[in-house]
Amino acid sequence: MSSKINVGVIGGGLMGREVASAFGRWFALNDSHVNPALIGVADVSADALDWFKSVPGCITLTQDYRELLADSEIDVVYVAVPHNLHEKIYTDVLDAGKDLLAEKPFGIDLEAAERILSKVANSGRFVRCSSEFPYFPGAQRVYNAASSGKFGRILEVRSGFHHSSDLDPNKSANWKRQSATCGEIGVLGDLGMHVCHVPFRLGWKPNSVYAQLQKGYPERPGGICDTWDNAMLHTWVEVEGSGEVPMRLEMKRLAPGETDTWFIEVLGTEGGAKFSTKNPRTLWTFSRGSEQKWSRIDIGFDTSFKTITGGIFEPGFPDVLMQMWAAFFAEREGVLGEHFGCVTPDEALFSHKLFGAAIESQKSNQSISINYE
Repeated sequence: MSSKINVGVIGGGLMGREVASAFGRWFALNDSHVNPALIGVADVSADALDWFKSVPGCITLTQDYRELLADSEIDVVYVAVPHNLHEKIYTDVLDAGKDLLAEKPFGIDLEAAERILSKVANSGRFVRCSSEFPYFPGAQRVYNAASSGKFGRILEVRSGFHHSSDLDPNKSANWKRQSATCGEIGVLGDLGMHVCHVPFRLGWKPNSVYAQLQKGYPERPGGICDTWDNAMLHTWVEVEGSGEVPMRLEMKRLAPGETDTWFIEVLGTEGGAKFSTKNPRTLWTFSRGSEQKWSRIDIGFDTSFKTITGGIFEPGFPDVLMQMWAAFFAEREGVLGEHFGCVTPDEALFSHKLFGAAIESQKSNQSISINYE
C-alpha cells in the first residue's frame, strides 16, 4: 500500500508547475511506494498562484511562504527561488521540521552552501538537490557502463549542458543575469549541477580546474548583466585504475543551434558510451575488437522506475522529472535500492568548491587545485 506524502512548493514558476504536472500523473508509475499530493504553494506573485487554482487538492495558496511552513500536514517542501534566497528559505524549511528537495546550487556562493550544509546536518531532515537530466534512460546506461569498469582504462570524459536562452539581446535582464541574485558564478550555478551529477556519483571529482568563462551582452532591457554566461572547465580527475584523466565540463547559455541539450561521453581503451538529449532514445556505444566500432542503440522508453508507458515510445523532460521525484521519495522511504539517487547536499557543496576554483582560475588565467575537505 502506498503511503501518502503531502508536498508544498515555494516558488510557483516554471518548475513549480512542472512538479504539479508530475504529481498529477503519478499513477503512471508502476513501482512507486508513495502517493504524493501537492497541497500548497507559496509565491510572491498572485498571478503565479492563480495557475495552481486548477490543481486538484491544492488548498493553500499564499504569498507568504511562512504560512505554508506552518501547515502541519505538509511533509516535504520543494523550493525553486532565486539563488540569493536559498539560504534563508532552506533554513526556514528545516526549522519547520520539513524534508526538502531544493534547487541547485544550494546557495548563492560557497559560504552560503557551507552554512546550509551545517543546518542540514543538525536538522536530521532528509534533503536532496534537484537534477533531472541523468534520469533519461540513455544517461543511466552511460552511468551503469562507466561504473562497471568495462571501458578499460578511462581516457577522457565530457559532460555538458548547452542552451541558447541568452542569444536574443532583447531578452530581459532577469535575476539569472545579475550577480546580486544569481551569484558571481552565473551559469555555473544555473546549469553546473546538472553537468556534475553523474561524474560526482562515479567518484570523479576534479582535483584541479582551468576555466574559460565568457560573458554575453553586458546590458539587456531592464538592467545590467554581469554574470558568466558560458563556461568551459578543463579538469583533471583521479579515476581508479586509470590514473589522472582529463574531464571537460561545459555549461552554456549562449550556444547557437541548441535549445536545451544535456550530454555525457565517457571513452576508454576497451569501450565507451555517449548520450545526448538531442536524440533522447539513442545511445551510442564504442567497442574495440579486431576493428573499432561505434554502435547505435535505439533504447526507447526504458526508465529506472517503470511506468505504464510502452517501451517503443520516447522519454521527455516531464518523464525524467517524475523519475527524479520517484528517486527522491524512494530514498526518503529507504527503498532506493539500485536506482540512481538525487544529488546529495555534499555533492552540491563539492560543486560550489569546483565553481569557486573556476572563478579563481578565470581571474588568474591558470589551473587551480581544489580541496574538498
